[in-house]
Amino acid sequence: MGMLKEFKEFAMKGNLVDIAVGFVMGAAFKQVVTSFTGGIVSPLVGLIFKSDFRDLKFVLKEGVEEGGKVTGEVAVLYGDFLTNVIDFIIVAFVMFMIIKGINAMKKKEEPAPTPAPKGPSQEELLAEIRDLLAKK
Repeated sequence: MGMLKEFKEFAMKGNLVDIAVGFVMGAAFKQVVTSFTGGIVSPLVGLIFKSDFRDLKFVLKEGVEEGGKVTGEVAVLYGDFLTNVIDFIIVAFVMFMIIKGINAMKKKEEPAPTPAPKGPSQEELLAEIRDLLAKK
């Protein structure tokens, strides 16, 4: 029973819940970025290459067309890879900007700690007591 209680405490810690929320939001954001790249960036880049950007490939071995389908083709799908790289760069940049904003807010929130009042050191106090006792 102790292990179950320990797990419950671990799972309900603020950091773990924050990570879970961030993970879900990140997955949703990834979908938005993928849609942006596939629907806006890829067609614009495709205009340059005169084809759909995701369909760009380097054919190593031609395939045989049978019934409207090509079989046996060996190709390097660099268009799909480049689209995923663009997705990654967009997500990484947005995450960088979010973290930069959070760090800037944290710096403003935290006031500078006030330095402790400077008093005499322990040695100075002992010397003063010694001198006072010597006078008597």
